[in-house]
Amino acid sequence: MAVEATEAPDVVRRMLASNHADLARLGESLRRHPPSLVLTVARGSSDHATLFGKYLIEQNLRLPVSSMAPSVVSVAGAPMRDLRTALVIAVSQSGRSPDIIATVKAAVDAGAQVVAIVNDAASPLAEAASLVIPLHAGPEKSVAATKSCIASLAALADLVRHWSQDAELETALSHLPDRLAAAARLDWSPMARAFEKAQNLFVVSRGAGFGVAQEMALKLKETCALHAEAFSAAEVEHGPAAIVRDGLPVLMLAPPDQAGPEVIALAKRFAARGASVLCAGLETSEGGVTALPVPAGLDGSLAPIAWLPSFYAAVVNLSLARGLDPDRPPYLNKVTKTV
Repeated sequence: MAVEATEAPDVVRRMLASNHADLARLGESLRRHPPSLVLTVARGSSDHATLFGKYLIEQNLRLPVSSMAPSVVSVAGAPMRDLRTALVIAVSQSGRSPDIIATVKAAVDAGAQVVAIVNDAASPLAEAASLVIPLHAGPEKSVAATKSCIASLAALADLVRHWSQDAELETALSHLPDRLAAAARLDWSPMARAFEKAQNLFVVSRGAGFGVAQEMALKLKETCALHAEAFSAAEVEHGPAAIVRDGLPVLMLAPPDQAGPEVIALAKRFAARGASVLCAGLETSEGGVTALPVPAGLDGSLAPIAWLPSFYAAVVNLSLARGLDPDRPPYLNKVTKTV
């Protein structure tokens, strides 16, 4: 897991270059024939990536994005109705989950254009889609996805960049591999120390960072056997905040945009209640909150991607400190075949 996570900068650099021509054509096509809505199909880390993509699409292209429920097709057997004006984005590392494949086939039958973002370009999912955007991540042996998850996030941002022709997003993507490399060198060991004896914790962010918060909570569950729950900073005080006290560990992720000050203020309120709070995006530790470093010069919309290399390195050490093997979590397989 640790080695694969360090490959992410090169994977993203290779993916951006290799997919440029196909995404440029797709972007032009989507501008000529704009979809009325965007639907996503994914599970696990890939689903967290689509939540990140939802925020980028809705902000940059002003289109509604909704996540499809694969069991509607695979379990309930309900066919899709007319989707001729919809764009469906399916994200998967293996491209072999039967419920995702069944949902994509149903969407194609209903007339949708389906773009598959997948690591295995020869997978059944890739064969079922209208267009394939390979992740070019190479083999990933660890059960916990790292480089393929980062590549999925970057691929969604690249799709939005080509579709919207956003010059700022294009510049940010060109800098992303270097930002990822810088992030991998940053020290998030305070997280490993704070969470070593924990049983429950919160991961909190907002906007495009919420999907990455969900990804972090998943990794803490599967590699560290921690009950970690992700919340939006806009929702966590609508009930869940009642248990934030008495040393509860909380990982806060403050994006460098309009939502950042709100997340930092919330982190300080949680610390005042006695929670053990760490915050990425806070420049220096203050108000009882421990600051976690982030790379300099992060673009607001892509900042959440660059939190992950620092987190992945820390979570490997946390897993080992808790006496676990991060590469082989119990009861889990690399490919989850749900129907």
